[in-house]
Amino acid sequence: MTAARLRARLAAVAAERRAALIVYLTAGDPTPAATADLIAAAARGGADVIELGVPFSDPSADGRAIQAAMERALAAGGGLAAALDGVRAARAAGVDVPIVLFGYYNPIFVYGVERFAAAAADAGVDAALTVDLPSEELAELAEPLAAHGVGVIPLLAPTSTPARFAAVQALAPAFVYYISLTGVTGAAFDAARVAGDRIAAIRAATGAPVAVGFGIKTPADARAVAAVADGVVVGSAVVERIGAAGAAAPAAVEAFVRELRAAL
Repeated sequence: MTAARLRARLAAVAAERRAALIVYLTAGDPTPAATADLIAAAARGGADVIELGVPFSDPSADGRAIQAAMERALAAGGGLAAALDGVRAARAAGVDVPIVLFGYYNPIFVYGVERFAAAAADAGVDAALTVDLPSEELAELAEPLAAHGVGVIPLLAPTSTPARFAAVQALAPAFVYYISLTGVTGAAFDAARVAGDRIAAIRAATGAPVAVGFGIKTPADARAVAAVADGVVVGSAVVERIGAAGAAAPAAVEAFVRELRAAL
């Protein structure tokens, strides 16, 4: 199913006249063995899509909370192979929520792009998002993934140009991830900076739903973004709860995701 499952889920959410709830988790945090349980907990809480972050030693686009989560994951033996194992385990347990593997290009390049594409499809990954591979260069990843039925999710920012919009349109993605502000994940959220006209322009130019992320931490934040976007991405706030909850992390994630979903 892969990318088709992601498109179907987003279409179903749109038919419900609400924004999709996209929840970010760091694979391997607090341990690789916990990843499948946390994916399942987020799904039970009402996540429409899971973004599963691949831990990396130089997460330059991420703020303190996700950097700390990646450090914990790497120390526990996490990485790309373990992230794929986590997805595979979640699928084996019956979790059907779409999963986007989220991270940096270096681990994929080292693993081997063709090998990664086959492994991602086999594990049950629906799409990949690489924060440091520009849309104009995404074809080197998108084409091998597409051959296995896996999509790519491009990033756009407040500084993105019409040329970048055109590059995204050519990829025909299931959705576009729009970074609500320049900077790193976990920054302070300001609903006034999430411009509805900008999101509408991106939607029109790319032909894809637009999910907004960076800085969304509370149900109220999520509700404000949902008024103008097709999807709402919450990451650092989820990861902080995992770091604080220890063995109770699945219950904490499920409860928080329920709050976010209710706000939508």
